[in-house]
Amino acid sequence: MDFARSDNPAVQQQLDRLAELSLPQGRFGLETIRQLLARLGDPHKQLPPVFHVAGTNGKGSTCAFLRAMLEADGKLVHMATSPHLVRYNERIRIAGKLIEDELLASLLAEVLDAAEGLAPSFFEVTIAASFLAFSRTPADVCVIEVGLGGRFDATNVIEHPVACGIAALGIDHERFLLAPEEGVPEAPLARIAFEKAGIAKPGCLLVTFNYPLEAELEIERAAAAAGAPLAMRGRDWDMSSIAGLEYRDRHGELTLPLPTMAGPHQAQNAALAVAMLRHQDFINVSADSMARGIRTAWWPARLQRLAEGPLVGSREVWLDGGHNPDAGQALKRHFDGKRLHLIMGMLANKDPAAITGPMKSELVSITIVPVPGQESHGPEAFTACATSAPDVPSALAGLPDDGLPVLIAGSLYLGGEVLRLNREIPD
Repeated sequence: MDFARSDNPAVQQQLDRLAELSLPQGRFGLETIRQLLARLGDPHKQLPPVFHVAGTNGKGSTCAFLRAMLEADGKLVHMATSPHLVRYNERIRIAGKLIEDELLASLLAEVLDAAEGLAPSFFEVTIAASFLAFSRTPADVCVIEVGLGGRFDATNVIEHPVACGIAALGIDHERFLLAPEEGVPEAPLARIAFEKAGIAKPGCLLVTFNYPLEAELEIERAAAAAGAPLAMRGRDWDMSSIAGLEYRDRHGELTLPLPTMAGPHQAQNAALAVAMLRHQDFINVSADSMARGIRTAWWPARLQRLAEGPLVGSREVWLDGGHNPDAGQALKRHFDGKRLHLIMGMLANKDPAAITGPMKSELVSITIVPVPGQESHGPEAFTACATSAPDVPSALAGLPDDGLPVLIAGSLYLGGEVLRLNREIPD
């Protein structure tokens, strides 16, 4: 269940209406969002050029790199992402700035009023409000992050993106993305690839990483069926990262800086953003702007070193919202061989070993905390040595003063609470 709170009474009134919405069990498809948008004048058909990004992990970071590169080139950028961490406003960025409360309250009221009788979901209303805002404010480009999957995601009403991208693939959201259905792949990763590749559109560029064979085949089939030109890493573009990001494609080679965002996987996400820009012909972005965007891009709660603040004091504390096995592997690569304490809150529908499994050799202690407002795993779901605390402040206070770093992980919902407590509100 999504959550949203606001200090603004007008916004909170609309968020309370949003909170009453739920996705009817078993409903899949785009008919409801299309009907809702039609009642609003089809704003999704009046957007600036769109970059549309799907993936299991890294799609939000790829969007952040795209936005940073485009803005470094002087472009005005609309961006829709999810979920929010602290404030609902984070989901809608209009011409470079988070949506302001007065406009947000007005847009949500307009969309919710128009939705009467349609029973849309929280996310469908959010996307309709985003597209409505974007259609009414001039900008050069839109960056749109898929919410869940791709094929049936509400963002997939976009008709003519200038480029679609698929970031890293992994097993997540199994209840929705692996639901039994005739005529779809049976192998889990192939099915995930099939769902993500559902964003492919006729004549619209599809840029991807390379994946295990069963996933690559599904992406190739989807691109061919849609008539979408495919640019896949390893065949149409490639990258390496040691001292810098070395990128190459049919246009030539680029030497770019490594991202300031932590983790080796971020260089790959940056390269995907570069490939999306380099393989399309609608929006021109210079190599210098790409370099500046890579250095300035920021995406909170993704391997974020927390600043000194009221929650963490001066201790070295890292925050990551990862909650699936691929996120666990990324954390392992970053902290490899470095001993640390783990504070974790994880939703009850996630694999409790997703993070602790890959990182078991690094972990000195594991403290399990509840995820505020969500059903989450207790300590019994983890290893026998896991302890529990009622909240993150208590968990931090219970750790020894041994100079070892702390990782807080397992949920973006928990990540938002941590940022709020440490007064690091995303802007």
